Amino acid sequence: MRRTSAWIGWALCLCASLAVSAQNYPEDDEMNLDLIREDGTQPESGAEPEFLRCNKVAWRVPGQYLVILRQGTHESHVHKTVRRLKAKAARRGYPLEILQTYSGALRGFLVKMSSDVLHLVMKLPHVHYIEEDSSIFAQSAPWNLQRLLQPHGSSSENATYQPPNDGRMAEVYLMDGSVQSSHREVEGRVLITDFNDVPEEDGVRVHRQASQCNSHGTHIAGVVSGSDSGVARGAGINLVRVLNCQGKGTVSGALAGMEYIRATLLARPMNAVVVLLPFIGGFSRSLNAACRDMVANGAVVIAAAGNYREDACLYSPASEPEVITVGAVNAADQLMSQGAGGTNFGRCVDLFAPGDDIVSASSDCSTCFTTRSGTSQAAAHAAGVAAVILSSNQNMSPVQVLQTMLHHSIGNTVNLLSLSDTHRLTTPNLVAAMPPANSTTNGELLCRSVWSERSGVMSSDRAVSRCRQGEEMMGCSSYAPDGVRVGETITMNSEQMECVAYNGLGGKGVYAVARCCVIGGLRCQAHASPEPGQDAECVGPQHHLTGCTSWSTAGVSSNSRPHLGDGKRCVVKDGVTLHALCCHAPSLECHLLENISADKDQVEVTCPSGWTLTDCGTVSQGSAVLGPVAKGNSCRVRGATGGAAGLAVCCRVRPAEQPVTAPQ
Repeated sequence: MRRTSAWIGWALCLCASLAVSAQNYPEDDEMNLDLIREDGTQPESGAEPEFLRCNKVAWRVPGQYLVILRQGTHESHVHKTVRRLKAKAARRGYPLEILQTYSGALRGFLVKMSSDVLHLVMKLPHVHYIEEDSSIFAQSAPWNLQRLLQPHGSSSENATYQPPNDGRMAEVYLMDGSVQSSHREVEGRVLITDFNDVPEEDGVRVHRQASQCNSHGTHIAGVVSGSDSGVARGAGINLVRVLNCQGKGTVSGALAGMEYIRATLLARPMNAVVVLLPFIGGFSRSLNAACRDMVANGAVVIAAAGNYREDACLYSPASEPEVITVGAVNAADQLMSQGAGGTNFGRCVDLFAPGDDIVSASSDCSTCFTTRSGTSQAAAHAAGVAAVILSSNQNMSPVQVLQTMLHHSIGNTVNLLSLSDTHRLTTPNLVAAMPPANSTTNGELLCRSVWSERSGVMSSDRAVSRCRQGEEMMGCSSYAPDGVRVGETITMNSEQMECVAYNGLGGKGVYAVARCCVIGGLRCQAHASPEPGQDAECVGPQHHLTGCTSWSTAGVSSNSRPHLGDGKRCVVKDGVTLHALCCHAPSLECHLLENISADKDQVEVTCPSGWTLTDCGTVSQGSAVLGPVAKGNSCRVRGATGGAAGLAVCCRVRPAEQPVTAPQ
């Protein structure tokens, strides 16, 4: 059912009659006399056949015509008319093909022929009118567009796609191979820039016409802003050609393309810019650095995760932390699978989006469609969502766009059981969704978890996690799959806080997990305990305790217990060094929630609606060896023996009219 709905589309062609009299075509006296001699009839005076065409020019099917006979004619007249047309066309040397005959409500036939043959059909007896064939589209959105709207009920009653806006305030720079700009899906919205840096096709001496090759770029452009298949149907697209007709390019060509975009934006500054990178290469420091620079200059950069069923961190530009990296799911919210391949995954993926059996424009013709699958299609969906978000607020920074996308995504619907334990732990379970109409995240605290790569196995090895530019770190924790860890600390690097986790003696590696947040006016700082064994506390009346870290050389750390009675202090045990993460924002308030279990090996505590998790911790009754894990708005403690308490610091920005309250 879903597969069928993916093929059906988006608008019904309403064809208007454009009467064309027979005098618009050359008279053929000999043919007319032959018809009179053979049939004994001739067109009635004042009743010349009409020629009708669809009023939607892009939906017409040239060379294919319905020939409809007058009401009351017999079925035998259909076959006679077909025979006569074939004979007359053959005599004139015109090829034609009868595709279908009709003998029900209408009498007539469908013929494939050149328009040069129309004048012959006009003089056939019994012909009432000729209608040029055209495309029709059912009035329901494809599964991928329905999925984007589904969580918030934004689809209209007849299931047509109606996002909050059409993204027209955003410009998308598409780095791809080619786009057929005359395709009816994107006509008038695509600018083919003068940049072209592509290698020659393997085994091909002559380049095919750029607008006709491969279809990848045309399909992607249609997903972003196609008039019927697109996510942001008003967004402009600027093609920067870095892939050849076989979909192949080079890192050097991509770098040159990004230089071109950068120079263009410097010459013509814009606030709402999305750069879409629907390609993948091996890990490249240069390509990642160019992407990082693009984001630093204000562009939202979105990349495909890759179709290799591997860790996305192995590839570029997917591995660049400042890029929004998108994996692909199918209609059942399963990880997209393609033969031996499939979507990439892991901590470098930010979210997933529809990427399987996606209907969009094909470069085969200006009205052709096709289905394609891949993380390129998923990235194009995310680019469309970003364009809609930016059109609502053009002053959003790239990281605010990311946080808004994550905030409105659907959580915990993807089945990750096919992944290893490590990748299941670090891969975000989020599927992109369109923000509801009139939604705003202004003044709302938005947070996400950022996992480091796994540290080495030496006792001196460590892992480091950082927030993106424009985010503040409100929490820091560590996690060891085998439970051997000595905790985490906060360090400063170029005026940016880093969450550093330390592997324990005999451990098999540890992760650092930073809790990175965005809100207007947010400022955070870390305060260390004066000496091991002493509490760490916030200084100043306006700062609130949002998280605690603990580190001990004595082996497995006894985690710090935040003390939020006065909103200031992390409580410590002997020999443990602490950092208190202290943040200030207008009307910020924070509270501690905990869930104590005496015998369970897994404890979970969740912040209530309207509150956001900023730190995740635990205090064990015996030994909580694995560490806490923040998933969405919940804190989970795994591997505890002898019981444990799961601790969640929940914060919010209090609306001016609401009193101070503690979450329940």
